[in-house]
Amino acid sequence: MRCNGDGKAGTRRRRQEVFGDGDGNGRLGRDVTAIGGGWRRWRRQVSHPFTLPNRLNLPPLNLSSRSLKPICSIPRRELPSISASLTHKLPPDFTTKQLLHALSQRNDETSALNLFHWASKQPNFKPTLPVYEKIIRKLGHLGSFDSMKQILEDMRASNCRPKKGTFLIFIESYAKRYLYDDAIGVLDMMEQAFGMKPGRDTYNSLLEVLVNGKKFKLFESVRSMMFTRGVRPDVFTFNISIKALCKSHQIRHAILLIEDMSNYGLAPNEITYTTIMKGYIEEGNLETALRIKEEMIAAQCPLSKKTVNVLILGYCKEGRIKEGLYFLEEMWVEGFRPDQFTFNYLVLGLWKSGHVKQALELFDLMLQEGFDPDIFTFNTLISGLCKSGQDDEAMEVLNQMISRDCSPDTVTFNTLISNLCKEKQMEQAIEIACIMTDKGIQPDVYTFNSLIRGLCLTMNDDLAIDLLNGMKKLGCRPNEYTLNILINSLCSSGKLDRALGLWRDMESSGCTRDEVTYATLIAGFCKNKKIEQAEEIFYQMELQAVPRDTSVYNSIIEGLCMSRRVEKAGELVDQMILEGLQPNIVTYGSLIKGWCKVGLIDNASRLLRTIEKKGMTLTPQTYNPLIHALFQQKRTKEAMRLFREIEEKGTAPEAMSYRTVFRGFCSGGGPIGETIDFLVEMTEKRITPDSDSFHMLADGLCALSMEDTLVMLVERIIKMDFFPENEVSRIMGLVKIRKFEDAVVHIGGFLNSRNHKRRH
Repeated sequence: MRCNGDGKAGTRRRRQEVFGDGDGNGRLGRDVTAIGGGWRRWRRQVSHPFTLPNRLNLPPLNLSSRSLKPICSIPRRELPSISASLTHKLPPDFTTKQLLHALSQRNDETSALNLFHWASKQPNFKPTLPVYEKIIRKLGHLGSFDSMKQILEDMRASNCRPKKGTFLIFIESYAKRYLYDDAIGVLDMMEQAFGMKPGRDTYNSLLEVLVNGKKFKLFESVRSMMFTRGVRPDVFTFNISIKALCKSHQIRHAILLIEDMSNYGLAPNEITYTTIMKGYIEEGNLETALRIKEEMIAAQCPLSKKTVNVLILGYCKEGRIKEGLYFLEEMWVEGFRPDQFTFNYLVLGLWKSGHVKQALELFDLMLQEGFDPDIFTFNTLISGLCKSGQDDEAMEVLNQMISRDCSPDTVTFNTLISNLCKEKQMEQAIEIACIMTDKGIQPDVYTFNSLIRGLCLTMNDDLAIDLLNGMKKLGCRPNEYTLNILINSLCSSGKLDRALGLWRDMESSGCTRDEVTYATLIAGFCKNKKIEQAEEIFYQMELQAVPRDTSVYNSIIEGLCMSRRVEKAGELVDQMILEGLQPNIVTYGSLIKGWCKVGLIDNASRLLRTIEKKGMTLTPQTYNPLIHALFQQKRTKEAMRLFREIEEKGTAPEAMSYRTVFRGFCSGGGPIGETIDFLVEMTEKRITPDSDSFHMLADGLCALSMEDTLVMLVERIIKMDFFPENEVSRIMGLVKIRKFEDAVVHIGGFLNSRNHKRRH
């Protein structure tokens, strides 16, 4: 990063570079004139240096199943010894405060209970409600629910009556472990076991944890129960209900709920309005959120700091960073001061607007102003840097994160791993995954999906399968994306039996076979000329009620055409139209290729004109099969007329079109003079011929004693800048000593290797 301890002047210079001076000359654009004044007014001069730690050293790995093992095993954390934890007993005359402190230090169920029971047996001590609640909270944190209930029974036996707050501890503890049904069961426990009717606060707390856990059906059940039992709602009840509706994408119902508040003598507050605004922003509707802001002001409800931050988030999520900065300046005048969230959202906005460098500089400014970046800040920066290809900077931010005691989480590691896998840097990706598990962070399905995808991209199918098996052993369930990646890779490698085996395993493992799964298998079998198996899978889609889209039809139609079953392919085109799908240029291109393959060129020509009348844009790929077929039938003039038509239609012929024509000429489809002229035209457009066709032309020129013409053509080809100088020298040396055959062979070898690299 750039913050190298250059003091106040450097800090001031960086701020002006990013946000502009008083004349609005910052790099975010001259029109952001307000920022200079506003930000200068609140900035605080600092001069402390900030130095980056050393970069993580990633030793090279040899990819093997051994290198994957650490990812599939989480290191076991040693629990503190129970006997050791009991050696520091409290003195007999301990105070309640000392006991509460000692309980907070216990990190396992046994030691916490032993300490509590020891204290309870002391003659001059009787547990009070705060002590009981402390041990219940500690046990809840550890997930020891049976022990929590036992403590509750102990309270009953000692005539210490629990309060409603005691039961809230149960609700919160269950919710943290995603035991929402048990959390709801606390209501019955209160009423039936302790004769305490749950009040509004209890219901509100329960509703809040259900909304935060996105358990909207359970939320609605509890809310109905609350009204049925005559518990009157307050503003908090409505606010949490509005939040639930917004999170479940029912904003219109949330608006109706606001209107219903007056029936209970209630009025919306700043939380109500802010929740609605956030709901609209999550739906990508900032304009309506801004209208809600105006309604809030009209209702004389002051904008809170959270309201301002939510709106800044809205601007930033849509990439409207300049407008967000203007709004911030307006709010500054009203007394708003940026906080941690403001900085986080601005960093996000700068990144989404493509201003990654400015986001980094704002990060530096954030540090200088004394704000501590949190996990959101670091993850946003790392994600932006990875997506913009700045891997080294991303690793620097990771090192800063670690040095500032902000622990990377699953999102942090997944972002880095995903980026490295996309760039096929698998050794580094696996090393980062190992670091992740060393820190006790369990890889999730996204981690494994990235690694499996990377291994498939680097042609390591066997290792990808090993990782899939390790993933299952770890208890991480693969999803359809995981298996689709593997099936696609295996099909591309021609390993169809293994791909089909995975496809069959999906059903038994409860993993949905979606359209992508079927389409991948169909395309794989078609490309490997296994059209019968592809048809079986195609018709299975119909039986399983899996929708077949245009791409699926295109795959099977192309496969049928390549196997010369053009009439059957035509029937499928009619079928897809009946299913409401529109054939596209790819569909018709396959049919044209099929008609040409079976020698029915006139059918292909008529189809070409038919789709042209439909208003479809004909591509060079549509013309190429027909041009090739016409040359094969020595219909050279028709072939050239079609070739020139491509350019007349406004689309430049591609390299393949040129090579198709050149191959047709060289295969006896035209006079040698036209062939020479066409090759000259190709070299002018920097298109190389294929090696076999050029060899045929060279043989013909030598047979006609036209060596000088051959030399001219050789010179034109090798003068293209992708020929290395040493190759040019070697070829010209062979030409000078009239070893034309050797020169042509050398050119052919180079062209073949170059075309092979381009295909891959």
